[in-house]
Amino acid sequence: MTDELVLRLDDGAITRLTLNDPGHANVLSRAMIDRLGARLAEVNVDPAIRVIVLDAAGKVFCAGHDLGEIRASEETSDHEVLFAACSALMQAIGASPTPVIAKVRGAAVAAGCQLVASCDLAFAVETARFAVSGINLGLFCSTPSVALSRVVGEKAALEMLMTGRFVGAPEAAALGLINRAVPLDELDRIVDKTALAIAGKPPEAIALGKALFKRQQGLAVADAYVLAGQTMAKNLTFPSARTGIDGFLAR
Repeated sequence: MTDELVLRLDDGAITRLTLNDPGHANVLSRAMIDRLGARLAEVNVDPAIRVIVLDAAGKVFCAGHDLGEIRASEETSDHEVLFAACSALMQAIGASPTPVIAKVRGAAVAAGCQLVASCDLAFAVETARFAVSGINLGLFCSTPSVALSRVVGEKAALEMLMTGRFVGAPEAAALGLINRAVPLDELDRIVDKTALAIAGKPPEAIALGKALFKRQQGLAVADAYVLAGQTMAKNLTFPSARTGIDGFLAR
């Protein structure tokens, strides 16, 4: 380990970004937010990288915001700047042309749960726990609710937000917060298998498709289909698509 807040390790077409502040439960301090955002931007301009795996050092994936940092200021403007920076990071993950897979071994709480919800895919050990528990401290997890409500049904999201209760990984999978809850000794294999499968697909098609998927979610169905049709037509101009289809037809 080093003092670097976010470690980067490249393995072929896959890069592993590791939150590296285990002594502080990998909290999303302003420094951590800035460093993770910088790492993400760095990877997105690297043509060799096709998948990002987001991991964390220590027993806790991410405990949310640094409450000590928050309480160090009484200025609303300071807090608005912090939450804007965090919101920009979450949106950058969604906008990243490189798919992001969260790999969760421990608890993901408040903005840490928001981070998991913001990733494209997420896999967790069966003992991992998730919560948007700010309400237990009198602070409703408003910014985490944005990401949570887009992957979990309204009633399930509001129950988590209003009660602050923790849900285990199997329940999180059933709710749609994560893809799968797996035994600890299976986590590496399943995440690697998924990352390799995505890395083996044409990156330009993955990037185009991810962008369409995110954008159409906010549209009316008819408008979503118009945009999707235009996107598929554009995808057909890619050499990889033409070659793939021609190869299929030649079988």
